[in-house]
Amino acid sequence: MKVIIIGGGEAGFHVAASLSRKNDVIVIEKDPEACERVGELDVQVIQGNGADVKLMQQVGVKKADLVVALTGVDEVNIVACMGAKLLSRRVKTIARVSNPDYINEPVDHRKELGMDVMVCPELSLAREIAQVVSIPAALDVENFVDGKVKMVEFEVKEGHDIAGKKLKDAGLPAYCIVAGIFRGDRLLISYGDDVIQPGDRVVLVGELDALDLIQARFGELAGRKRKILIVGGGQVGLYLLEELTKADHEITLIEIDQERCMELAERYPDVLVINGDGANLKLLKEENLSEKDVVVAVTDRDEKNLLCALLAKQLGTRKAISRTDHADYTTLFEMVGVDVAINPILATVNEVMKFTMSIGVESLVNIEGTRASAIELIAKEGSEIVGKQLKDARFPRGALVSVIVRGEKVIVPSGMDVIEAGDRVVIFSYPDTVEKVEKLFE
Repeated sequence: MKVIIIGGGEAGFHVAASLSRKNDVIVIEKDPEACERVGELDVQVIQGNGADVKLMQQVGVKKADLVVALTGVDEVNIVACMGAKLLSRRVKTIARVSNPDYINEPVDHRKELGMDVMVCPELSLAREIAQVVSIPAALDVENFVDGKVKMVEFEVKEGHDIAGKKLKDAGLPAYCIVAGIFRGDRLLISYGDDVIQPGDRVVLVGELDALDLIQARFGELAGRKRKILIVGGGQVGLYLLEELTKADHEITLIEIDQERCMELAERYPDVLVINGDGANLKLLKEENLSEKDVVVAVTDRDEKNLLCALLAKQLGTRKAISRTDHADYTTLFEMVGVDVAINPILATVNEVMKFTMSIGVESLVNIEGTRASAIELIAKEGSEIVGKQLKDARFPRGALVSVIVRGEKVIVPSGMDVIEAGDRVVIFSYPDTVEKVEKLFE
């Protein structure tokens, strides 16, 4: 596949890195330093304006399969996609868009405007944070099959009732399965004889009621009112308020810009908005962080988010979540004491990667950076996986069929179960096994 990426910043770099392994990738970027960084990848780099129609013609947009516009300016991305469509009707286009005037879902479709897909990393980030806030014991939460299935990652603490037990003896509720275990820097695709150890981070997949029961076992009751502090009232903070105010939470927001504070206070009258510096120790002490369930730092500066989150932990908050705009920093943030570090770029990478895969891929999510993947596929009539008992299917090692959804029915399968045409199947896998899984569903 020939792919043209417009914008070689953080998002463009990571999308190019993911696509360059199996595709012919061209990156167009104006900034010389960004060009130099992207040039370290196995891609062609052209310095210039990606919204320039003449330049698009020169790089061969008429022969391209996909144009991905990922600059930090919405209008440039929109114009670039519209220009690409004018030059070639066959090319598919994806635009990164952040302004709520243009988009109100993490992923949207505006084909009439020349964009097959619009992606909003900031809204994706806010939705992900809101999910994690709703389950304070969780490290990650993802939805599949239109919300019928949820994936939740928990850490097993010393003394927890499942620590030291084999999975088959852990007493998990029906319609729920441990798909994987992160142990240190290792990932284990789970089987019944695996023993859960303190410190393991277990990934559970199942229907909603079953995971509510699991949540209670990890010490949190579903639906409880939370005390939440948000640091940063920018675009992500706005989207996060929009998500969190849908539930009955006690929310405080700290924002350094006075005019923005007034705007947010008027828009969200039930939120306590404070004008101040979220990294100010005196201010944080005044907010009694030991009484907060969650502190979320979502300013546009990584170093400030890290400092806020670490100060919150020092002052006794139960859970600290930090935004980081550098995908490589998520592990580092968590190593030094942040409970959950979330990067908005990864959602964009997942959406672009899904677009380059075969028809039938409904969702693709990377877990713990890129250490594992969860993929949702629709089983098609005539594909190799359909009509066989799972024990007889040539399913690759390093992948596990976690859940089958047939209509409204959620099935946690055994080797005797059969995948039928039209089933939606959620699979937990090593990233390098995804392509083999995909072929079974073609």
